[in-house]
This record gives sequence, structure tokens and C-alpha cells, in this order.
Amino acid sequence: MGSAGATGGRRVGRPRAARRPETGLSARDELLAAAAELFTTRGYAATTTRAVAELAGMRQASMYHYVSGKEELLAELLESTVTPSLTCARELLARDAAPAEDRLWELCRTDVGFLCGGPHNLGGLYLLPEVRAERFAGFHAVRAELKDAYRQLIAATAEGGALAKGELDLRTDLVFGLIEGVILVHRSDPDRPVSAFAEATADAALRIAGVWAP
Repeated sequence: MGSAGATGGRRVGRPRAARRPETGLSARDELLAAAAELFTTRGYAATTTRAVAELAGMRQASMYHYVSGKEELLAELLESTVTPSLTCARELLARDAAPAEDRLWELCRTDVGFLCGGPHNLGGLYLLPEVRAERFAGFHAVRAELKDAYRQLIAATAEGGALAKGELDLRTDLVFGLIEGVILVHRSDPDRPVSAFAEATADAALRIAGVWAP
């Protein structure tokens, strides 16, 4: 005799939540995409691993085959906001025959393009208190390297080369702060093309650095 909740000898499980449209992503990337959506709309603390798993179209237990939990997802999402810009920064630093002003402008433009070009406001996750934990040391390391690239490019300009260390550090902080905070400004004007917004921000960053935009 069959038991309640069974059909043809097969146990009927809890219905899955509706998942996003088929994307062709790997299971891990589906989890990252789901986490990005939920962390930025619902909030990191309010998002459960079950909610992430269900939005990605899998059971909560299956999720742990791919990630250890919310912290790993957050750490990878944070690093993903920096690593493309860091790759660009390394290439620009190596191109030392080009004027430093042009390279600094290009880094600012590219960095803003990456930060504002995605579907979610991942830059807003930088302010989470959880991000101060040791678990996120990898993110802080790549972010520090990116910030140092800004510092090197500012120092390589004619104006930057004449600055005392304290003033150079201040201008680096101001430029880097502008770039990281720009996603909040862009959110208030979402219809402006990202490319135009990135170029205007790069112009402003060079003025803060004491360099006229090219």
C-alpha cells in the first residue's frame, strides 16, 4: 500500500521555487548569479542559503557540492568586481612608454565601465560589516593592488611626480574613492549610457588627481 506523499513508490519532494530563465551557466555560476541578485536586492544578512539554492534551481543540500556557503559566494562576487580592472591596470602599468595621464584616464574609464556595466550593484557590498573578516583577505589583497596601481599611475604623471608622499596618498584615496562610489551615482541616473558615464567620471578623476583630462 502506498504511503502519503508518494507516487508509484517514488517520494514526492518539496516543489522547487521558480528559477531564472535557462542561462547555460554551470551550477556554480548559477549560484553566483543567484547570490548576486539576492545579496543586492534582499540584503546579505537576510538572504538564506536555501533562497540562493532555490533561485539557482537546486536543492539546498546540492548547493554544498559547489560552495561552502554564503561567505564563499560573497568573497567570489567581491573579487569579481576587482579582478577585471586589476588585469587592465597591470597591462597599463607595463605600457610605460605611453603617457601616464592617458593610462590613468583609461584605467578610470575601464574600472567604472566594469563596476556599472553589470546587472547588479555589487560595489554596494563593499560596505558590509562582514567584509572586514579574515575570510575576505583575498578580496582586500586584490583591491589593495588595484589601488596601488592608481597610485603608481598618478605618481608617474608630471603633476604627481612633484607631490609629497602624503599629498600623493590623499589624491590616490580621493580618486579611488570616486571610482568605487560611482556606482551609487550611476544608480540615480540609470538611463545614462555606461560608456558616457565612465568617460565623464574618468575626466573628473584626472581633475581630482591634478591632471587635466586628455
